[in-house]
Amino acid sequence: MTKNITGNWGFPTKMWVGPGRISELAKACAELNISRPLLVTDEGLKDLPIVTNAMDLLKTACLPAALYADVRGNPVEGNVDGGIAAYKAHNADGVIAFGGGSGLDVGKAVAFMVGQTRPIWDFEDVGDWWTRADSDAIAPIIAVPTTSGTGSEVGRASVITNSETHEKKIIFHPKFLPGVVISDPELTVGLPPHITAATGMDAFIHCFEAFCAPGFHPMADGIALEGMRLVKNALPIAVADGRDIEARADMLAAASMGATAFQKGLGGIHAISHAVGATYDTHHGLTNAIVMPYIMEVNEAAIAERMEILARVLDLRGEGFSSVMDWTLAFREQLGIPHTLGAINVPGDRVDDIGALAERDPSAGSNPIKLSVQTYAETFAKAVTG
Repeated sequence: MTKNITGNWGFPTKMWVGPGRISELAKACAELNISRPLLVTDEGLKDLPIVTNAMDLLKTACLPAALYADVRGNPVEGNVDGGIAAYKAHNADGVIAFGGGSGLDVGKAVAFMVGQTRPIWDFEDVGDWWTRADSDAIAPIIAVPTTSGTGSEVGRASVITNSETHEKKIIFHPKFLPGVVISDPELTVGLPPHITAATGMDAFIHCFEAFCAPGFHPMADGIALEGMRLVKNALPIAVADGRDIEARADMLAAASMGATAFQKGLGGIHAISHAVGATYDTHHGLTNAIVMPYIMEVNEAAIAERMEILARVLDLRGEGFSSVMDWTLAFREQLGIPHTLGAINVPGDRVDDIGALAERDPSAGSNPIKLSVQTYAETFAKAVTG
């Protein structure tokens, strides 16, 4: 069988990596000609030392900065609209997207939308819709991740929930890619163990689904495999000892690697997780972690050969799919990840709705096999009860 060896490949941006690199925030502003930054973060971070320190760094460098923090865990378009208003009120000329996936996604979306005249949904990642944008009106972006999960700091998109339809939409443009990323593991030290575990599993699953996605992209496959190896070794350490800087650095790298690898695609885990998160406002990484083995089971025949490779890379006992599944279940338990969605208070009252949302989620298109609405609904129902 002849495989398709044609594709459009891309790699991330300039990244400043290492402990203490947040001290170079003003330098990053100068690099991108930002003199009046808007720092966008989420509600949970706005009063913490990592944010107040960042604002102090900007003040010391004589860079008048404003703070916008009206960002939900699963951000909606209203969060972006509020950020645009804050940007204009401050007469800002660039955005510092600071935080986990929600802060990063909203920050990037604000920088993108501040100069557009069309609604945000007109730039969904469908066909060439991104060409509708005025690319010259997109503000420069600095990204500062404070969790090791989404990898949004090296992504060309933001995930925003449509509050009317309860669908997570992927808004895409090449210039969503930040101009500078400051990847400082010291900023992640304060993450509590359960958030460290959930976001870390998100990074692993980005790599896992990218590796399992169909198509020829050996660059993405290689990055995904090394990302999963890093998570296997570093995440338990980071959960047990949050001050282990090497483990934190490895996890930040793995998160960025996951987002780089999933240029190849994601799959059914994210399709269900997006639907559940938009409907029940659950934590994205935790939802992914719970759903993972249920989709693995559905995809078994299509990913069996890939699991032989993964089992070797992770140095697992046994071979192939069963060894990866056994390790996944044990790893989740070690990290304190629940086995069912019911355990995080997700009810089974909207099975058909979740099935329909998952089937039309963009991530579903790169699942190793095409799954029906019914299969997604049944898989969700199983994940609720176990």
